[in-house]
Amino acid sequence: MQRIFFHEKNPNKRDLKEVAERINKGEIVIFPTDTIYALGCLMTNRAGIERICRVLDKKEKQAKMSLICPNISVISQYTAPIDNNVFKAMKRYLPGPYTFILNSNNYVQKFFKNNKDEIGVRIPQNEILLGLHEFLDAPLISTSLNTEDGVQKYFTDPDEIEQIFQHKVDILLDGGVGDNAESTVLDCTGTEIEMVREGKGEVD
Repeated sequence: MQRIFFHEKNPNKRDLKEVAERINKGEIVIFPTDTIYALGCLMTNRAGIERICRVLDKKEKQAKMSLICPNISVISQYTAPIDNNVFKAMKRYLPGPYTFILNSNNYVQKFFKNNKDEIGVRIPQNEILLGLHEFLDAPLISTSLNTEDGVQKYFTDPDEIEQIFQHKVDILLDGGVGDNAESTVLDCTGTEIEMVREGKGEVD
């Protein structure tokens, strides 16, 4: 594993470009978000998705993977047409600590083995991630970096992350100590927007 340090507010663009090139070639990466650290790869990287599942010892369906996108326009490429009320909510809350569960389109359903008819999507308010997306060929697909610790649910310390995953993951983007709070999850697959998990993001 290569650990690369980034300033949380002003990440080095040259380093981001180099990392993106490696991700585009198939490497898997641990990265900070506006909530917790996550493990991901390019969404088109089938071998990378399978490798992530092996690292976490989970089946793909259990991994609860979400798309990390730079903007709503990119999100709409992977979902069914977005309802106007949902679009307004996304405009209001994103970027931010929210996961929107949306109906996926045929591309996503064909691509994932478990025939995903729903997909979680995020636009984290994180300058490292937003900068990285300028150089990526596709959105990231990711899952939370969970611990098996009954006290702390997620890995937050990059030192601990490096120690545990150094021989399993290619890159660690170190943006400092992470949060231990989950994103707020909003299910938008039905006629009403339903909050299915209360997290860091507040909902009016």
